[in-house]
Amino acid sequence: MADRPELEGIPHLGALIEQAARLWDDAPCLHFDETGETITFADLDRRTAAVARWLRNQGIETGDRVAVMVRNRPAFPILWLGIARAGAAMVPMNVGYRSDDAHYILSHSEARLVLAQSEFKPLLDTVTARDDVPAFVKVVGHGHLADLDPFDGAAELPTLEATTLANIQYTSGTTGFPKGCMLPHGYWLAMGRRVWLDGAPYLEPGQVVLTAQPFFYIDPQWNVMTVLLSGAKLVVLDGFHPSSMWQKIRDYGVTFFYCLGSMPTLLLKMPPDPGDKNHMVRRVMCSAIPPNIHAALEERWGTPWIEAFGMTESGADIAVTADEHTDLVGTGCIGRPMHGRRADVLDHNDQPAPVGDVGELVVGGTWLMDGYFKNPEATAETLRDGWLYTGDLARRDEEGRFYYVGRKKDMIRRAGENIAAAEVEQVIEGHAAIGSAACVPVPDDIRGEEIKVYLVASNATEKPDPAELVEWCGARLANFKVPRYWAFIDSLPRTPSERVAKQVLIANSDDLTANSYDRVEDIWR
Repeated sequence: MADRPELEGIPHLGALIEQAARLWDDAPCLHFDETGETITFADLDRRTAAVARWLRNQGIETGDRVAVMVRNRPAFPILWLGIARAGAAMVPMNVGYRSDDAHYILSHSEARLVLAQSEFKPLLDTVTARDDVPAFVKVVGHGHLADLDPFDGAAELPTLEATTLANIQYTSGTTGFPKGCMLPHGYWLAMGRRVWLDGAPYLEPGQVVLTAQPFFYIDPQWNVMTVLLSGAKLVVLDGFHPSSMWQKIRDYGVTFFYCLGSMPTLLLKMPPDPGDKNHMVRRVMCSAIPPNIHAALEERWGTPWIEAFGMTESGADIAVTADEHTDLVGTGCIGRPMHGRRADVLDHNDQPAPVGDVGELVVGGTWLMDGYFKNPEATAETLRDGWLYTGDLARRDEEGRFYYVGRKKDMIRRAGENIAAAEVEQVIEGHAAIGSAACVPVPDDIRGEEIKVYLVASNATEKPDPAELVEWCGARLANFKVPRYWAFIDSLPRTPSERVAKQVLIANSDDLTANSYDRVEDIWR
């Protein structure tokens, strides 16, 4: 392994970019599959500094918010890091936003400027015309200065600190309006170090990282941190396409990538290929690997799939170590706290839960989010006594390793029994005819809640008999965990992080029992 650059003493993102440019100069830093453009470390330094000066000349000051609405194009990381070097905070905008979504983000963040691709300008012009939105819109192409107004280049860049705000990252959330996580420069530096040290410690010049998620989501952003620290190259796809992703991995010689949500299940559902093991991937980092397919993922592609846990609010927190990985495949273990992190499982009295008991997972240590922007109540609820309350349920074993159980708000209580939706979904997705599944609670006068499962068939023209699926579940789960209501849909609504947006499923139905098979009554409703 080549000598590593200095990890300590880098005070902010601007200093990290400058160090990377000194170390690797004209080596490729970012490559964009859709446009074919490659950005070197020196290019990134020069172009982000120029964007920062342009912003200062536009009147953007330290602490201001600048929104970005750009697809997976070179403009996104250049604008993000340029905004950070200008002392402002980026507000990433989902490219799927429409008028109400965009209005909430821009009005709540009080963004002064929106930098966007031309396709989004009509929408943004309508939104920024409202009295409660202070932003104005500038159109960019790929982030070249030619796409921005001329400037004299004389603006001085501000003094930055690790505590300077770099992002207000709005979470997709499960209830209510999105919350804006305030993420300072130090958060990004620390997160990049943790992923590099614990997730992909072999990364160095010549290695290749790949991302298939949208850049307005947090994971491609920390992928940029890892290449700025290691000298590796990041390949950016235009999105996640399970049918072609492994071919892209082979084409680019990818050695590391991260995925989450439904991605591993959808990849495994693709037809086997004779070249499945013909690649250079040394490790896949993945969050919430379904335990029932973990071994199959490793067998098919012949490489370790390492479980990890993190949140926008905290970054990268917990991961399975390389030396323990083999023994933990398929157990649901998410590992041990990463560098600079600590974790615990608390009971309903906020006391450490006994080993093996399920409680709320909390994480602590340096460089968590600063809080939720303009939301002190939610901040006080989430950040307490040095801990960040994740809202996730977990248990701890005798060795100090953690096991993910499910979202605290994704539990269904049926006749006094607590049921983790994720457990039921994993069993159903193990059936060859099912591509994906999502369980939601249905209010019930007798049992409190019943379970309804939304199903996407592997083959849209050959949906299985739900009675067969009931039998499949009944052979693998306690009867009280088997869903009562079964419904087929064409696709599941998803958040930018590829998690199922269950609140959309619930909101779109006036009667959750309608158009579903009732296994108790053995009828279609």
